Amino acid sequence: MYKEDAMTMHDTHTLRELDHAHYLHPFTDHKALGEKGVRVMVRGEGIYLWDSEGNKVLDGMSGLWCVAIGYGRPTMTKAISEQIDTLPFYNSFFNTTTVPAINLAHRLSQLAPPGFQHVFFTGSGSEANDTNVRMVRRYWDLLGYPDRHVIISRNNAYHGSTMAGASLGGMSGMHEQGGLPIPGIVHIGQPNYCESGVGMTRDEFGVKAASWLEEKILDVGADKVAAFIAEPVQGAGGVVIPPDTYWPEIRRICDKYGILLIADEVITGFGRLGRWFASEPYKPDLITFAKGVTSGYIPLGGVLVSDRVADVLIRQGGEFNHGFTYSGHPVACAAALENLRIIESENLVGRVAGETGAYLKQQFTALADHPLVGVAETCGFVAGLNLVKRKAENVHYQVAFDPALAVGMVCRAHMFNNGVIMRAVGDRMIIAPPLVMTHAQIDEMAGLIRHALDLTLAEVKQRGWL
Repeated sequence: MYKEDAMTMHDTHTLRELDHAHYLHPFTDHKALGEKGVRVMVRGEGIYLWDSEGNKVLDGMSGLWCVAIGYGRPTMTKAISEQIDTLPFYNSFFNTTTVPAINLAHRLSQLAPPGFQHVFFTGSGSEANDTNVRMVRRYWDLLGYPDRHVIISRNNAYHGSTMAGASLGGMSGMHEQGGLPIPGIVHIGQPNYCESGVGMTRDEFGVKAASWLEEKILDVGADKVAAFIAEPVQGAGGVVIPPDTYWPEIRRICDKYGILLIADEVITGFGRLGRWFASEPYKPDLITFAKGVTSGYIPLGGVLVSDRVADVLIRQGGEFNHGFTYSGHPVACAAALENLRIIESENLVGRVAGETGAYLKQQFTALADHPLVGVAETCGFVAGLNLVKRKAENVHYQVAFDPALAVGMVCRAHMFNNGVIMRAVGDRMIIAPPLVMTHAQIDEMAGLIRHALDLTLAEVKQRGWL
């Protein structure tokens, strides 16, 4: 454990008791959490966090994929504070607006791919994907095709946890609760080469995985399909990086049948993959954003709306009966404007596209020589490695651990208890570190990960799982 001696200690025991008594956490088994107790995070600076017991940890997950600029940026505090003093809130209903909302909409239109001049603001990525469902169906209604309402998504995708967002997502654990998915949403396979690409090259598999979209369109009926939604790289599903041939073929299929393409860039937007928006090369019609737009300092999300869609909504007229109290919240928009200024002034997008992204790839993929690691891969500033029982040169012949052993959770505990946050998705360990990381900090993170892998290997051997 890293400790900061000068840190003011908090009464962790009392905080844990209060948390268990009153706080229902997201995606949590509360009975198990009550037995274990929470870790209370109290301070952040740069790429590091400290908990209530003084332990220092390197945040390899950017909070939850979002803290691109790192913690404790004074100009963010100043921008937020000044806006609170000036106008802490006003809504965007009833023919009104605010200066930060106008300025952020304009700035996003400058950063977005060509052909995106409009934005719809929400409070989160989940709300933004709910907006996508409403907007694409409204679009087709206005064009005189009310039967085009089915939206196709992918298995193991994550698009939020609201009713529509969770339905769009393809996670079985979420669908088992709450009668999901809602009607009009269907799913196809994910472009996971390690899982489904046996007997094919990566390029061959990319075309094959894209063909599943065309098969589903024909199965549903092209005259009933409104849109296809997907993440450029599946994040919460385990950093699933599609082959290079996948997205051009997806774009071709969408064009062939005239359906809208929605790129969910809640995780990948604002530089994480080395572009302001990773989906720009395949020309989506709608882009979902959140997280990195404010680096998580204040909640904000939204949808970038292409001219194709916006022109119909505006030209046809009539009220779009959708929106939120906090759409275009002035404090959130002020935070976003300053966050985007920092990302641009420090050239974080260019650094990820070039030097730091390349260096992270070099250091992270080197972990593939560890006895537990079957595959280690990166894309910009996301990365994942597979924990395997037996390695093989061909990934399709590697032997996985019994899922019931939860080796990934064993590894995650060793990571967190030894100074680095890394997430477990089954037995795949993933990171999405802050974009501000230096080469030295990447070295530090790689060293901490390797140490935790060594501890995991020792425990797996001690338990007789190898």
